[in-house]
Order: sequence, then C-alpha cells, then structure tokens
Amino acid sequence: QVQLVESGEGSVQAGGSLRLSCTASGRTFSSGTMGWFRRAPGKEREFVAAIRWSGGATYYADSVKGRSTISRDVAKSTVNLQLNSLKPEDTAVYYCAARLSRGVSYSDSLYDYWGQGTQVTVSS
Repeated sequence: QVQLVESGEGSVQAGGSLRLSCTASGRTFSSGTMGWFRRAPGKEREFVAAIRWSGGATYYADSVKGRSTISRDVAKSTVNLQLNSLKPEDTAVYYCAARLSRGVSYSDSLYDYWGQGTQVTVSS
C-alpha cells in the first residue's frame, strides 16, 4: 500500500502562484510515475502533470505547459507541483497519484494510488 498526502491548498487571485506538495509513504517504489490530476466543478478529472521517479522525465498537459513545474525529491518521497500565472479556469481539486508500473500514463485509470485532493481556487 502507498499513502499519498497532498498539501498546499489555497486561494489566489488570477496571475498568482501556488505550490502543491505530495508526500508518499508506505510501500516504497523506485520506478513508476507520480502524477497530478485535477477535477473542476462539473467536469471530469483530467491530467495535469507527471514525473518519473527514475530519471525525472516530466510531462505536462497543454493547459498548464509553460505555467507549471513538476519536481520530485526522491529522498523525501515528495513530488511538488508549482503553478504559476494561475487562471480562474485552474480552479479545481488537485489530486496526487502514483503509478507503480513502468511507463508514464495520462489516464487516471492507470494510476494505482490517490491522495485525498487539495482545493485550488483562483479568483478573477
């Protein structure tokens, strides 16, 4: 079992920044992928960004590319998501997820463990 705990919930004005963090505990894994997804009100959960534990390759959704940075601290089992130039349409509950299998995935159905979610609200 892997437990994921997100932090960094907040409310900001458009143009502002937030840093979300996700700390993993329990079963350790050196391969696989950590991802961030989000669910906006009335919408389906969507991929935001992902990073491979091994090597640190990163992947971004077009909607956040250039405005966000995903990073990892392997020693602390933590993944961070820096969100910049936030827009009202970024308002959502953001979820951290862990995929134990090799290979990155943009599909939430292929992730094995999920955090409880953290709210990001961007006002205009």
